[in-house]
Amino acid sequence: MSISTDAGHFFQTTSSLDESRRRATKRTNTAGSPIPLSSKILALAPDPYAPDTAVYVCEAAGCVRRVSLEPPCVSHVFRPDAAPDAPLTCLALLPGPRSGGTLFAGSWDKNIYAWPLPAAAAGSTDDTPGASSEAKVKAVKRTARLVGHTDFVKALLVAPLPAPLLISASADATIAVWDPVTGARLHGLVGHARGVQALALEDVGTTGAGESYATIFSADSTREIRRWFVSASRAFELSTDPGTDVESAAAPDEPLAPLVTHETSVYALRVDGDGDLWTASADKSARCLVRERGWKADTILKHPDFVRDVIVDERRGLVVTACRDEGVRVWDRGTGKCVAELEGHWEEVTGLALVGKGVVSVGIDGTVRWWPLDRTELERLARRPEEEEGGKSKVVLTAEEEAELAELLDDSD
Repeated sequence: MSISTDAGHFFQTTSSLDESRRRATKRTNTAGSPIPLSSKILALAPDPYAPDTAVYVCEAAGCVRRVSLEPPCVSHVFRPDAAPDAPLTCLALLPGPRSGGTLFAGSWDKNIYAWPLPAAAAGSTDDTPGASSEAKVKAVKRTARLVGHTDFVKALLVAPLPAPLLISASADATIAVWDPVTGARLHGLVGHARGVQALALEDVGTTGAGESYATIFSADSTREIRRWFVSASRAFELSTDPGTDVESAAAPDEPLAPLVTHETSVYALRVDGDGDLWTASADKSARCLVRERGWKADTILKHPDFVRDVIVDERRGLVVTACRDEGVRVWDRGTGKCVAELEGHWEEVTGLALVGKGVVSVGIDGTVRWWPLDRTELERLARRPEEEEGGKSKVVLTAEEEAELAELLDDSD
């Protein structure tokens, strides 16, 4: 055991102190141009009115913030009430035809909250990252609260029909379908045995009778993936058989067989432009399930820890993953090889979003980071100077970084 008079070191093992020092060292890493916020970040989505320069993020402190990447600042904050006390875990954006719209966020308190969606960040004077200039950030008052789940709300999705639908998934093992305008709960879907953690839009269409519908996927903490038909008038489970005739399908008499490809909990789902399903799991892998092969996995991206999110950059032929080991990894979609490991976060990475010519990552460390996805830039990042010492890879620091590190370590002793 280490000996110290610092009260912060009491009852801590040498390994825990080493871990604290490691994180303190990593905090000095400015890779990804970090924008620090006040608490853990649990989810994000691009701003539909500024998709190249801004994102919305959910915080464990019980708020959503609109974060501008350039200039780096927080322009708006959205709180459920004057004194929020439950983390916001997921969000979905319903933009208006030209401006306005609605921001929805799911909470640990079992509710879904709604706020008007700003058309732009005009009027904000905050040019300082983080929450230190909170008084300068425009606060947006919530307009509605949707009540219906009996446990944490884990995922939200907007189905972009002519009359859009809001879909929510919860730790209570149910999926709910809402009218986002009136807040009325239209349907409740049951089929999962455990908490539903992820939703993904598969397709939208119109039946011969003129009924607009969406098909979606859901995934839970037992590794099951299920498929659903959703419209304003009806909702039911679909077979995961990709050859299913959706328009002639009807509600089954009992739950259908789920799609099972992972060994344990599935955290994220994405459907790409080919209609293939990408998954991220606690079994330390991300997978591509190919529609034409009956959802068989033809690409398996292995990681050293839980994979929390996966996103596909169609234009560049890349896949990006977020891992609990603090890393953001970029993969070649065609070969399945890792192109670059982007290191900057010093806690678990929880979410990804394509923004502009790159990807934004967020994490438990409370930072928002932007990474370029240009192949040349990725190669440069992958060639960071390293030297081998004692069989271990050591990153070479600049003189300025070494001075900052020494000062940090001195402060912790």
